[in-house]
Parts: sequence; structure tokens; C-alpha cells
Amino acid sequence: MQATRLTLICHAATPFQKQARFADDEPITMDWHSAALSQAGRFKKSLRVVCGPEARTRQTAGLFSDNAQREDALRDADFGRWKGQQIAQLAGDELSAWMADSASAPHGGESVEQVCARVGRWMKSLECQSGHIVAITHPFVIRAAMLYVLQFPVSMFYRIDVEPLSSTELRFNSVWRLRLETHA
Repeated sequence: MQATRLTLICHAATPFQKQARFADDEPITMDWHSAALSQAGRFKKSLRVVCGPEARTRQTAGLFSDNAQREDALRDADFGRWKGQQIAQLAGDELSAWMADSASAPHGGESVEQVCARVGRWMKSLECQSGHIVAITHPFVIRAAMLYVLQFPVSMFYRIDVEPLSSTELRFNSVWRLRLETHA
């Protein structure tokens, strides 16, 4: 059986990211275009492009395919009542508790553990699918996928930084592997 190749691409930057706000369903900013085009050529031959349901992932996916399929498992974390709020405006104890306890969801949305479980189920479903999948998604989803592949504890979640338009290569051939590539 052919291996599964999964390329995770973080959506382009949004105004909320630049303002340190929790995500809602905001569009991407227009300064992403040249950086994204440099990536897009690498994946044009990919037969399967999937993306989260939000505007920012759909817009970014449009650079890679005209036929990107929406995948609900790739949706961003549900930040509940924190959606659209600036991080600095939150009660410090709520934010601290949320970041210290991966099972907590003081905002009324998803906990980090719930996001990791959702992404883990999706990753498991890919293990029987061969070929190359390009997935445009969010930093939280990419972090969760990295924890799944590397079998890191959830406590490592916030130690992974995911930049807009960054790509992460993962391969499955009886075991998941992180693949670091050069594109010089």
C-alpha cells in the first residue's frame, strides 16, 4: 500500500491575528498573496485538497485548488464567548486557567483536549488512505496533529508555534512521521 502524505498548511494571516484577538470567521488579509503563491506551485498536482469550513481556510485553499473539500475536523477551536475578543481584555485568571489546564474551557467552547481528540480521530481516519492530502487549517489543529504524530503529551501544546502559511509534512506508512524538507 502506498504511504499517506499529509501536508498541513496554516491559513494566511488575518486582522484578528495581528490584533491578538481570538478567531471568529474573519477573512484573510491581502498581504499574504506573494508568500502564498510561492507555496502554491509546490502543491498544484495534489489531487486532494481539504480545508476547514471558515472563510480564512477556504480563501487560502483557493490558491491550491479550485475544488477544495471542506472538512469539519479541520475547523478551528471553538473559543466560545471569547470569539473576537482581544487577549488583553480577558480576565487574567480565566486565561491562565485555560492555558494551564488542557481540559478546561472557561470560554464555553472547546478545551485543548477536545481539539486534540477531534484532530486525533481525523488523523486516525487518514491511516487507511494512500496518496497526498493537502489540508489548509488553523494553528490549533496543526499543533494537535503534531502532538498526535509525535505522541507528545497535551501539556506540550503551547510549545509549538505555527506561522501563517507555514507547511508541515507528515507521512504515514505503518507509523506517523514528521518529515522536515528543504525547498531551496
